Amino acid sequence: MAETYQPALTRWGQTWRLVLTLAISAAVWAAYAKVQVEEMPLLFYLDLSVGFAAYVLMFFRRRWPLTIALLTNIMVAVSGTAQGPATLTSVSLATRRRLVHVILVAAVALAASTVFTETQPNVNGDPAWISFVAAVLAIAASMGWGMFIGSRRELLWTLRNRAERAEAEQELRITQARGNERARIAREMHDVLAHRISQISLHAGALSFREDLTVEEVRSSASVIRTKAHEALTDLRGVLGVLRDGTGELLDAPQPTYDDLPALLDEARSAGLNVAFEDHLRDLEQVVVPDAVGRTLYRIIQESMTNARKHAPGALLTIQVTGSPDAGIDVELRNPLGFRSSGTPGAGLGLVGLTERAQLRGGHLHHRRDGSTFVVQAWIPWAA
Repeated sequence: MAETYQPALTRWGQTWRLVLTLAISAAVWAAYAKVQVEEMPLLFYLDLSVGFAAYVLMFFRRRWPLTIALLTNIMVAVSGTAQGPATLTSVSLATRRRLVHVILVAAVALAASTVFTETQPNVNGDPAWISFVAAVLAIAASMGWGMFIGSRRELLWTLRNRAERAEAEQELRITQARGNERARIAREMHDVLAHRISQISLHAGALSFREDLTVEEVRSSASVIRTKAHEALTDLRGVLGVLRDGTGELLDAPQPTYDDLPALLDEARSAGLNVAFEDHLRDLEQVVVPDAVGRTLYRIIQESMTNARKHAPGALLTIQVTGSPDAGIDVELRNPLGFRSSGTPGAGLGLVGLTERAQLRGGHLHHRRDGSTFVVQAWIPWAA
């Protein structure tokens, strides 16, 4: 329905429409006003009175579009000042694009214009057919313009509605992804807890069955049990945080960002990983990487380090990060394919998870073999 995409009228919208109708009325009536005063004073006052009534009716055009358009155009038969409101109400009706109504109002407008021309004093001596053709062109132009405005309003409303629906769907997808991520983290933490508790059980069982342990050995085993118990409590707190936090992020520690990359690299190097890191983002002046983007970048680099450590221990991992706020962030990681593995078990889902993480941020991630080199390339939009 046309009412769904008709914009609300503001004070400025009412003002410029009123000024335009006054200008149209003045242009039509000015040619007859002087002659009306001199030759037909009664027609002069009738013109003004009917025109004033037309201006009052004009403000109800959206409530009763067809009725108001017909009344104001009928008033044109005796009033040149009613031409402004008649034009506005006709255009307003045409924006609804109901062809039967448009044709009906156009026919009434043409008939009323012809009656007005024939009943008024001929001030310029032009033949009647010229006035008739001018009226036809003016009415056709106003109706066409109104239908164009209505079509444009409907198009904008449709595009806006689609955008809002797309945003709602995107928000739903993000919410579902967060729920899946919370479930994934909870499962991982469950596995970690099982591992921690199994270690505690192992050391406690050794203490209960071994009778030949020295005091120092007993004290050392108790210290290990205490350490593992503390680690299990920390992991349990993280699980509870995931289940209670609406964002799906752990509550026991802040999430990493772009500024945490140097610490990650130092930790990897201290653990024996050979890393060459080129960060061109730090060359940008007065530019702050958004936390969400930095967190995704951090996870990509972290997982790539883990893969390089597992599948190509001792090999050189080359990392290059470039980008800008306009172009987004590109990261490329290269490491030679190893001849041996570290033996660390893995589920093989690390790169799948990184691809999903990049896509959730609006970017993409690809991995491939380039000869004897394994390559990971990712792109993340700056405003993810």
